[in-house]
Amino acid sequence: MKILNMFFSTTGNTAKVAQTISNTVQQAGHHIETVKVKKDLDLDLLSYDLIFVGSGIYEWLPGQPMISLFTKLRRQYAAQGEIKPSAPRRHGKKVVVYCTYGGCHTGPNEALPAVKFMGQLFDHLGFDIVGEWYTVGEYHPEIYKAMSSGGRLGDIRGRPHEGDLAEIAEKVKGILLV
Repeated sequence: MKILNMFFSTTGNTAKVAQTISNTVQQAGHHIETVKVKKDLDLDLLSYDLIFVGSGIYEWLPGQPMISLFTKLRRQYAAQGEIKPSAPRRHGKKVVVYCTYGGCHTGPNEALPAVKFMGQLFDHLGFDIVGEWYTVGEYHPEIYKAMSSGGRLGDIRGRPHEGDLAEIAEKVKGILLV
C-alpha cells in the first residue's frame, strides 16, 4: 500500500498530528511519505492508495499554500479527464482529512469548512473519505494567547497534548485495518 501524509502547519500544532500519523504508520510496518505543503509542490495523488491530508485552520479555511495546491490539482486533474460526472469511486483509494483548530468563537464549527474544502478534491477524484479528524490546538503567537484560555472550548493551552495525539494514533491504527 502506497501511503502519503501531506500537511500544512504554521504554528506546529498540525505538524505534531502529522508526525504522530507518520510514526504510527511506520510502527505498523508500512512506508509513508510525509510532505509539508509549500509553494510549487508537485504530487500525483492518484498514485497513492491511502492519503492523510491536514492543515491548521486559518479563518475557517486551510492554509493558503494548501488552498493554492488544491486549486492547481483540481485544474490539472480536470484537464486530464480524471474528474468525472458523478465522481465514480476508485477502488482501493482512501483519504483521511484532518485539522487542528482553536475554535475560540464557535468551537468546532470553525473547522468544518476547511475539512470539507480539503475533502472535496478527493471526493471528486473518487477517493473514499474514511475519516474527518478535528484536533484542538492552542493559539500561537503570543498576541493570540488569550484566545487559548478564554474561548468557547475553555483552556486549550498545550494542545494538542499527549492524550490528543494518542487518540490520533489509535485512529490511524483503525484506518490501517480497513
